[in-house]
Formats: sequence, structure tokens, C-alpha cells
Amino acid sequence: MTMPDVRAGRLSVHQYAENFSDAHPPLTPSQALIESERCYYCADAPCVAACPTGIDIPSFIHRIADANLRGAARTILEANVFGGMCARVCPTEVLCEQACVRNRNEDKPVEIGLLQRHATDALMRAPGAPLFTRAAATGKRIAVVGAGPAGLACAHRAAMLGHEVTVYEARPKPGGLNEYGLAAYKTVDNYAQREIDWLLSIGGISLHCGVALGESLQLADLTAQFDAVFLGLGLAGVNTLGLTDESAPGTGAAVNFIAALRQAQDLAQLPVGRRVIVLGGGMTAVDAAVQSRLLGAQEVTIVYRRDQQRMPASRHEQEWAQRHGVSIRTWSVLQSLDTSGGPVSSATFAQVHEVAGRLEATGRLWSLDADTVLKAIGQTLLLVDPLLATLALRDGRLQVDPHGRTSLDKVWAGGDCTWGGQDLTVEAVEHGKIAAHSIDRALGMYRAGPTFNRQRRTAA
Repeated sequence: MTMPDVRAGRLSVHQYAENFSDAHPPLTPSQALIESERCYYCADAPCVAACPTGIDIPSFIHRIADANLRGAARTILEANVFGGMCARVCPTEVLCEQACVRNRNEDKPVEIGLLQRHATDALMRAPGAPLFTRAAATGKRIAVVGAGPAGLACAHRAAMLGHEVTVYEARPKPGGLNEYGLAAYKTVDNYAQREIDWLLSIGGISLHCGVALGESLQLADLTAQFDAVFLGLGLAGVNTLGLTDESAPGTGAAVNFIAALRQAQDLAQLPVGRRVIVLGGGMTAVDAAVQSRLLGAQEVTIVYRRDQQRMPASRHEQEWAQRHGVSIRTWSVLQSLDTSGGPVSSATFAQVHEVAGRLEATGRLWSLDADTVLKAIGQTLLLVDPLLATLALRDGRLQVDPHGRTSLDKVWAGGDCTWGGQDLTVEAVEHGKIAAHSIDRALGMYRAGPTFNRQRRTAA
């Protein structure tokens, strides 16, 4: 039997620093100017329609070309208060940049994501006077459960509208997936927390971390004490495989691996297997696989149940993984783990094919040695509160109308915990923004707000 090889300190200090440096360095001022002048400034820009938050992309790029970075940042942040993070992590290659009209005549769209980062980074370096001010106090109080992108976007917009907002977060830090669920090389220099500090500077928002719904916090109490409640719970549960030895040493959830890496003070102290298998085909699988390689794993394999073209991770992310030495194996489903009563040492897969839309085993098996097996096969909503369990669900997630209303009076929801979305940071931000205006109208304020991109979902 092959003995497991899981240990820390596989690389030098210099290698860790280099491996986890900024994956996509920002544009220089001259590069940003040249790139901004490639934009046609379309009047009916398809890139805007492709952006879930409806950022006026031609407008902010035109401001960059005019050297008005503060004005460019304002245009971005009016629509997407997490514009800086989204510039780093959004799959722009399948959103705004895929829609760019430059694709019709040449093979390179305008680098919208990098230009967005150029503008928002300039503001974060020198914020100056506040970009946004609060409306007159309404006397209304809103509770937000979950300090991820959806919850904080809702809190910020509600505070702008004059409401007092209290945010409750189960983890020690705010940020949700921005803080705990993204690859470290995408968000260097503690950017997630610096962006949140800026967001909270608007005032009117009090943040309480380490407070979990269903424990010290009850939804029934919130609905009684506040005028409205927004749920930005995310998906805290991890899907299981239903196999024996699934909890053996060396096995675990990819999201937990990523979170531990993001919170590590010293990457040299973080153990990693020499041979790592990641099950799944989404962004989480890619982030876990690539970071395993960057920590010093020698053999990393992503195993996905269907063909590579249908992997949820974008083609760009798949290529990123392969450039970092990650192998991708397809049409395979985990059959068993070899643990021999101890740590995992190998995994056996059943080869499958598709018959009338269903996966069927071909009868062929193959095995792969492994010191670590990480599951990135999806997450689930945990119904941790008695009242939460009474809300209407669809496919295991909260069902909401186009304005974010749940089936329970006074309760709205958004982000990954709701049905019908793409599980993207940018989409969660839009959910929070839409819900804040819906709450405002429900409370009788009827303040004017922006026109929203409403293609996120349809009510069932």
C-alpha cells in the first residue's frame, strides 16, 4: 500500500510568495489609457446588458480615457458596490467581455474587467471625500443575516436610503465567499476586508460577527424586532457522496480547504498532499486544485462526471488550471476510496457515458493514488432555524419573487441561498441591491432608485 504523503513546508518562502502573488496584475496608467481608447462607447452597449448589475460600462471607460478615475469609480460603484472585487473574480470572459462588439471584428474584446479594477483600485488607494451620502433618516430598522456580497450590498443600499441596518454574521469576519471562498491569488493584500471597510464607512450599518442564525439568533425574533429582514445566508452545507470512509483522514470539502488557506497566517505551515484529487467541475474545484499545486502538490487531478465542455468552470478557468499542471479527467464517478481503516491512499472511479440524458456506468474502472481527496460537488442551504424551514423552497433553496421577497411577510433573501441564479458574486450584489429598494418601497418610502437588470429569475 502506498503511504500517504501530506505535509507542510514543501516550498521555500520565496516560492510561496511568488505562487500566491496577484494572479492578474493591474494595468499601468498608460496601459489603461490605451485600452480605454479601444472602446467604441456604444450607445446601446451589449456589454451593459450582459452585466448582472447593469454597470454603465461605456460611461466608466470614457471617464478613464479622460483621466477621471474618481468619476469612473463612481459610475461602477453606483451599480455595484463590490465593483473592485468583481473586477478581480467575475468571469468577465463569459459576461461583459463576451458581449463586447470588438469580438465581431477581431479576436480580443476590450479588457473591461481590468479597466474596472484600474478605476476602483485608484479610489481605494485615495478615497477622498465620500462618494455616497445617506438620505435623511427614516426611523426604519432592517436586519441583514449574512455579511457576504448579497447581505452587504443590501445593507449599503438600505443605509444610503436612510434606514438603520444591523448585520449579523456567523463567521469571525465579514465578506462571505469574498473572504473565505476565493483563491488567495485572486484577492491579495487583504483586499476583501479593505473593500468592506470602505463600504461600511457610509455609516448607518452596525456589524456583529460570530452570531449565527438558529443559535443565538432566531428569525422569529428578528421579524418581531425589525421592520424588515434580509437573508443572505449563502450555502453552508456540503454535498456528500454517500460512500463509506468518506470522512477518512485525507478527505474533506474543497470549500474548507480554501477557507483555511485564505485565513492562514503562514502558508508554509499549511499541509498539502503530494497527490491530490478534486471531485467536481466548478470554480471551487479549480481554485482548490490550482492552490494545491501552488502549495507544492506534485500531482493534482480534477475528476468530473461529464465532458469538459459542460464543466461549470469557464473555459478560461479550466485553461488556468491546466497551465498550472492540473490534469482534468472526465466521464468518471467516484466508486470507492481505499483507506484500509486509515488515511485515504487511492480512489477508484467508474467510467460513465450518457444515455438519454442520464449517466450510466460502462463497466470499466480506473484508480488513482491519492493522499488527499477534496469534494467540490456542490453545497446546500442549511435550514438551521425553525421559521426558516417554513419558507417556500425550490430545489432546496429559498424561492423569492423578482424583488427578493420570500413567502414570509417582512423577509427578503438573495445570493446563493435563493433559487434561480448563477451563484456569482456580481449576481449576489444585484440581489441585495434589488431587495433593498423593494424593502424601501414596502416600508412606504418609495424613494427613486436605478433601473435594474431583472433577468435574474422568474417567479414560479
